[in-house]
Amino acid sequence: MLPRTHKDAAMNQHVMPKLNRRAFVIGTATAGAGLALGLDLPFGGPAVVRAADGAPEVNAWVVIRPDDTVVIRIARSEMGQGTLTGLAQLVAEELECDWSKVTTEYPTPGQSVARKRAWGDFSTGGSRGIRTSQDYVRRGGATARVMLVQAAANEWKVPASECKAANSVITHTASGKTTTYGKVAEAAAKLEPPADVKLKDPKDWTIAGKGLKRLDTSDKTTGKMVYGIDVKLPGMLNAAIKDCPVFGGKVKSFDEAKIAGMKGVKKVVQVGDSAVAVVADTWWHAKTALDALPIVWDEGPNAKVSSETIATWLAEGLDNAQPAYIGNQNGDAKAAIAAAAKKVEAVYNYPYQNHATMEPMNATVLYTPDKCEVWCGTQNGEAAFAAALEASGLPAEKVDVHKLMLGGGFGRRGMTDYVRQAVAIAKQMPGTPIKLLWSREEDMAHGRYHPITQCKMTGAFDADNNLVALHYRLSGQSILFSLRPEALQNGMDPAAFQGVAQSGEAAFGYSVPNLLIEHAMRNPHVPPGFWRGVNVNHNAIYMECFMDELALSVGQDPLEFRRKLMGKHPKHLAVLNAVAEKIGWGTPAPQGVYRGIAQVMGYGSYVAGAAEISVTDGSKIKVHRIVASTDPGYVVNPAQVERQIAGSFVYGLSALFYGGCTVKDGRIEQTNFDTYNSMRINEMPKVEAVMVPSGGFWGGVGEPTIGVAAPAVLNAYFAATGKRIRSFPLRNQNISFA
Repeated sequence: MLPRTHKDAAMNQHVMPKLNRRAFVIGTATAGAGLALGLDLPFGGPAVVRAADGAPEVNAWVVIRPDDTVVIRIARSEMGQGTLTGLAQLVAEELECDWSKVTTEYPTPGQSVARKRAWGDFSTGGSRGIRTSQDYVRRGGATARVMLVQAAANEWKVPASECKAANSVITHTASGKTTTYGKVAEAAAKLEPPADVKLKDPKDWTIAGKGLKRLDTSDKTTGKMVYGIDVKLPGMLNAAIKDCPVFGGKVKSFDEAKIAGMKGVKKVVQVGDSAVAVVADTWWHAKTALDALPIVWDEGPNAKVSSETIATWLAEGLDNAQPAYIGNQNGDAKAAIAAAAKKVEAVYNYPYQNHATMEPMNATVLYTPDKCEVWCGTQNGEAAFAAALEASGLPAEKVDVHKLMLGGGFGRRGMTDYVRQAVAIAKQMPGTPIKLLWSREEDMAHGRYHPITQCKMTGAFDADNNLVALHYRLSGQSILFSLRPEALQNGMDPAAFQGVAQSGEAAFGYSVPNLLIEHAMRNPHVPPGFWRGVNVNHNAIYMECFMDELALSVGQDPLEFRRKLMGKHPKHLAVLNAVAEKIGWGTPAPQGVYRGIAQVMGYGSYVAGAAEISVTDGSKIKVHRIVASTDPGYVVNPAQVERQIAGSFVYGLSALFYGGCTVKDGRIEQTNFDTYNSMRINEMPKVEAVMVPSGGFWGGVGEPTIGVAAPAVLNAYFAATGKRIRSFPLRNQNISFA
């Protein structure tokens, strides 16, 4: 696998490692993205660091070729969300380069480690890809610009202050002399970088802030893009794997002799204590042999767990007598409820959800005692690197991970289980490249699922129908307990309160005199994971559907009811007002059409949604239109924000209508798309995005809006039918798309 050279790379695209079936260079600096290795010069220096094609590196972020092509290095992963293009826009903005000549490439985490993490954080999740790296990538672009201008000024023997840069051209204002970035890049690369640089005010942006075309689209549409599943290396073998279907179970025994003579089979290996893999010449041969392999499982203590037993356990957690962690409170909610003139109560529940990425988990590994290289799609190159490091047992300088494009992430590829497995298999066959590919069934039976929860909500009113108390009691699984226990706060999972937190990036948007929001943590054996929107999804359904229940219980308009509680939350209110105005909340809906509304804050952004639906026979829903508004502070690429909003609604509405994983005999029952469906294009509503960026902060885009799709539709469904749905997915209620 070798990099595409600048000669065969078109402008304005992401340059992926190019597959070369005739040659494969092991362990060289040209493997993967083709960058220079092992040089502790993150922002330039007196020695010139060169890319694989010899072009000078101005700093870690910017390589400039003699023909003025600008290569921007992006550490975050691209999985269809547009982060790669957005970050490139931010670098290019500060660099003042010619956008038409910009390409991008991935550095590897191994190279980053060797250079004292020159590229910062590789993690791409929690809608943090742009917002938590915008500052240092912009500084990378600005630093490179200052160095290029200084190089030109040195050549002309004039003060740099008299020179200006624009569109990859440097001009000396007084004399009119000009040069291009490509001509001075070599000299710039030798300069000491400035200690500090001034960043542009976003109001002056000319590249960032624009709806520019994505850099990764072209190769995707032509089929050139190399995903993990596409990797082919000389001499490569293929592996299929089967883990114990019951989480927590182990391999008891398997009879390798029964499949030894099957076509293409090379080896049967145990992977850890719970999985068995078959290695063969083709993946289909490996899969066929694996299906025929007699395996005896020790299913362990969870073999009798079911959805029913989990539901009973979670329901117990709704009892106020049970212990719970308090995430948000003021006043005395329990006392206020006891003394109230009117009380409203409801119990909701939300199921496990599978990521169901179109590309199943996979990784290709070449292991030798001196080198371990991994090729895979990952949302976190550094986590994959750490997993490969641990599984291989080799030191950091002998390990690397080459990131490939992801065929769906949604949080699932932030996990590293598939990388560990692939390394473990390859380690048993040193010198032979092994591609591990999960079957669809394995992928869906061994996901890292959106956590299962129930929620009991109680609201109380005084004699004048003012809301005086709200008690929100969540019972269910903690993701951090399973995946990042070090992030717990005295046992509490702060992420469980996304969207209903006291403050921070997912703060509650209502003021209630007496408030209690708490979490009774109950952790079933099914492994949870970060699923797009994560805890905002169920918290937004619970809170926003219940807000409608509260409003209607006292005969108030759902929008006006919310507004009265949001006086101290102007940014929450602004996005709510924006969708209300856009959907025409104050005017009658078309005949037979009904509206619902919702708002939430998540991932640093304020979002709201309003839906228009019609219902046939009480059970067939046509979602005509969803209006969504967002205030993410700054908008880097408005076209991409629009697409992210629409894409999040595909995910959110699919979960609402079709999703939901059930457990029987300790295992997940839904193992393919026949039982875990996704919405189709004819079911997709018209989506209208309203952006109200207020500036002054950086919020996320990919995940916040998903939370408002379901409650807006559910509230509209009640408006249409008078029926309140509190248990999901809708297919369990015999409700479907019209």
